[in-house]
Amino acid sequence: MQSSREQHMDALDHWDTPYECDTCNASFRTQTGCNNHMESRGHWANYCSPCQRQFDNANNLKAHLNSRVHQGTKISCPFCKRTFAAASGVSHHLEGGSCKTAPSFNRENIYRFLRHKDRSGFITNNLLEWRQGETWSARGNAWNGTGYECYLCHRHFHAIADLDRHLKSPTHMQEIYHCPKRPCGTQFKTLAATLNHLESESCGFIKFGGVQSSVGGILSGQQRTI
Repeated sequence: MQSSREQHMDALDHWDTPYECDTCNASFRTQTGCNNHMESRGHWANYCSPCQRQFDNANNLKAHLNSRVHQGTKISCPFCKRTFAAASGVSHHLEGGSCKTAPSFNRENIYRFLRHKDRSGFITNNLLEWRQGETWSARGNAWNGTGYECYLCHRHFHAIADLDRHLKSPTHMQEIYHCPKRPCGTQFKTLAATLNHLESESCGFIKFGGVQSSVGGILSGQQRTI
């Protein structure tokens, strides 16, 4: 039998509700009640309702929502029309020389092209010494007895082919781009890495969708900056 106090609390809903929903303003008397609410509404923090997946943090959830799982492959290469989930994918495709329609496009040519368009240095670095086309190749004498050693960073690799891929990657290349937002200004070695940074929205300069709508014009020369 309820006491007068309990009857009053029930009638006027005066019970304390310390357990709050991660997403909406609802609160509950018990953690179980709160969990049931969030489970039924998909209101868990960092939760993707369509996929019924929870993520460790907001950045991981955002990356998931911006991936091909939810975005599809809506961004196309301006030359071969191959589709990608994000602008950074198109850039990586071109910088790596993978576009069969534009085989002359690579990291160096894209930088030179964009630098010519970007005279104010909005996103490209004005390099006093531009080491265009500088590459290294792995040789047998890189073996030091325990592995193939990169003479630049002294990292060891089990196979010479792995060392060769490392040397031909942007790892030891110049930083030729930067984030246009001040005071962020993070430096990057490839356009793909620059776009990936902007797509993450980590510095708040531009939204993911804004990067996607700009990349085609930038790479085709019809648009100067993001």
